[in-house]
Amino acid sequence: MNNKAVEPERKQSYKQIEKILKKQSVVTVKDIVSANISRNLLSDMANQGLITCIKPGIYESNNRDVSEFESFVDISVQAPNAVIALLSALQFHGLTTENPHQVWAAFLRGQRIPNIEYPPMRHVIFSEKAYQYGVEEHNAQGVTYKVYSVAKTIADCFKYRHKIGLDVAIEALKESVINKTDINEIWDAAKVCRVQNIIRPYMEAI
Repeated sequence: MNNKAVEPERKQSYKQIEKILKKQSVVTVKDIVSANISRNLLSDMANQGLITCIKPGIYESNNRDVSEFESFVDISVQAPNAVIALLSALQFHGLTTENPHQVWAAFLRGQRIPNIEYPPMRHVIFSEKAYQYGVEEHNAQGVTYKVYSVAKTIADCFKYRHKIGLDVAIEALKESVINKTDINEIWDAAKVCRVQNIIRPYMEAI
């Protein structure tokens, strides 16, 4: 095939990639291959300054709107099964003043945990019931990412109090009640996480 025949085909593929980027702002090599487009065109476009490579295998539109929770989007693109949890979920819900240096994410026991270089991720493993309970879906830049609800996050924090600190869990519980989170929802989540006896005295003290 001569170059004159290749060039229009390449331009058409560029347009397809740009169309995908308009829809979701961030694309992976897997997205492009699934659309029957050569993965090499992504690096070609990046080299020409048409798009930006934000990390190996992940590209973004030059017009991408930066989300407050951009790291959650980046994690979800690389690990669609991840659910934002613990300190990162507290941050999302405005229940902590801490700014974790890692994104905390939960995975179902038995799932493959991807090796993510950036953003830094710290993972926890949940049973099926705990993993599926209290999942909320949010959208930014055309990407859906999952975060645990306030009630589920509070229960998780008490379960993992030795990792994040009991004081953080207690403060988050107090803030959630101040923000009118239903105490019954927290109790139901505590049952799922099997921390009723641990959280009970703190709930009764509020």
